[in-house]
Order: sequence, then structure tokens, then C-alpha cells
Amino acid sequence: MSLATLDTTQHPNLPASSTTLFQAKAAKKLSFEQIASYIGRNEVATAALFYGQAKASEEDVTKLSSLLDIPREVLEEQLSGFPDRGRSVEMPPREPLIYRLYEIVQNYGYAYKAVLNEKLGDGIMSAISFSTKVDKETDENGNTWAVITLRGKW
Repeated sequence: MSLATLDTTQHPNLPASSTTLFQAKAAKKLSFEQIASYIGRNEVATAALFYGQAKASEEDVTKLSSLLDIPREVLEEQLSGFPDRGRSVEMPPREPLIYRLYEIVQNYGYAYKAVLNEKLGDGIMSAISFSTKVDKETDENGNTWAVITLRGKW
């Protein structure tokens, strides 16, 4: 199993908690799916905690401390602030996968907007009242497909 790790030289704008969490994750050889299952969150939301892009609850701090063998006081101090969302990604992104997601919005953003407005009326999709998940599909030819679901309150 391949695990996501963190090279802090590539991500200088991440909070101290990112280094703490990723080092413990690597030492325990845990996937985001495994950590998410333990703390009771979606795996993308769990990864967002590791990158400082989501607010950790007291329960998150307690469970992460227990699972990853990080002193609770350390996590409480590092995760007690408010997220500084969006700071870690430069625009346009240079990392190829993140760039492709950006490119999807560049190429299809107005098409999504038009279809959403036709189906739902005037409004915007919330990124606060929001959930997302990532799935893997394999087609009849053996090709692997990424399926990203975005679900936001209208």
C-alpha cells in the first residue's frame, strides 16, 4: 500500500501540525482511510486536517492523539487555531494533479455554472456546508478511473 507523506521543503506554508501529523502517520504506516475510519470522518476531511485546511474538534484531537501516539497537549496547541485555508497552494498550481483539478474548473467552470443555474436556480454551491469523497472505479477494459464527488448546499 502506498501512503501519502509530506516533504516540508515542498510545502513551506503549512502549519507545524502538518509535520507532526504526517510524521506520526508515516511511523504508524496508516492511510487516510484508516485514520478517517478511526476518528469518524471522511478521508478527504481527515487529510484536510493534516494540511491545516480544516478545523479539528476536541474529539478529533483526542482520537488523533490516541491513534498516532502524539501527546494530546501538543496536538491541542497545534490544532487549536483557525485554519488558514488556501494558503498552501500557489496559483496557478504547479503540482500536476492539483493543476489538473484547477484546469477542470478553468475549462468547465462556466458549463458547471450554467447547468447548476438551470437545475437549481440562482445561487452558489457552498464550500462550507460541503462534503466530498474520492472513489476508484475500474472499467471493463481494466482502466482505473478516479471519481470525485462534490456535494455542497445550494
